Amino acid sequence: MLFTVPTHERRQRSERRRSEPHPISEELAAALDDDAVALLFQPQFAAHDNALVGAEALVRWVHPLHGAMAGDALVAIAQGSGLSRRLARHIARGAMVEAARWPRHLRLSLNVTAMDLFDRTFGEDLLAMLADTGLPPERLTLEITEQALVADLDRSAERLRVLADHGIAVVLDDFGAGFCNFRYLKVLPLDALKLDRSMIEGIASDPRDLAVLRGIVAMARALDLKVIAEGIETEAQRQVAAAEGCAVWQGFLGGKPMAADRLSGLLPS
Repeated sequence: MLFTVPTHERRQRSERRRSEPHPISEELAAALDDDAVALLFQPQFAAHDNALVGAEALVRWVHPLHGAMAGDALVAIAQGSGLSRRLARHIARGAMVEAARWPRHLRLSLNVTAMDLFDRTFGEDLLAMLADTGLPPERLTLEITEQALVADLDRSAERLRVLADHGIAVVLDDFGAGFCNFRYLKVLPLDALKLDRSMIEGIASDPRDLAVLRGIVAMARALDLKVIAEGIETEAQRQVAAAEGCAVWQGFLGGKPMAADRLSGLLPS
């Protein structure tokens, strides 16, 4: 018979791990102080003509020993180090500064975590940063995953509604990746659904995948929501996504995450 750790002991160990600082937390704090945590932008394109319409802000930190860290890995380090708020503000402000320099038709997309929504001053701070950087709220999109909403959907919806009232767009990210609670579609002030790449992979070759895409687009259209296709890697996928009614697409076909100054090269001359 295998030895089983009692539930209360597992819970205590988990709580201790969460309370312990991450081993490289001091290095991350120093990197934020030195502005060594870099911002990258993945371009987004209109489906009907492939024109550049905006970019999603991403973050990357190149650690001298562990190499490049980005996305969920970097957020996890920040959360385990009490640096979530600093990292979120670093990303938001830096991305807004860059986006304020872009042509006025380009939008900036920011990812929002559960910690952001839990932070009572998040919305206030976001609006203040928009004012400081000169980026109009109408050019900002917030991308929220299902995981960021599960803790308290009603509170999240209330805080997002305040931001939406200022003109900020709200997108439900990674749609189709988890067990979507359709109440999200009723409660949240959504502008669009962003399909997870797993929902896109087979749309050009698998009839069932195509049928699922059509069903989602039809539902979104009935709710007056746009559909964004993420993870487009082939021309065939792009063509299907456009033909089936997706409004925007992004993926390696259009470009990998890049420095802000390279985005201008994707604009028509």
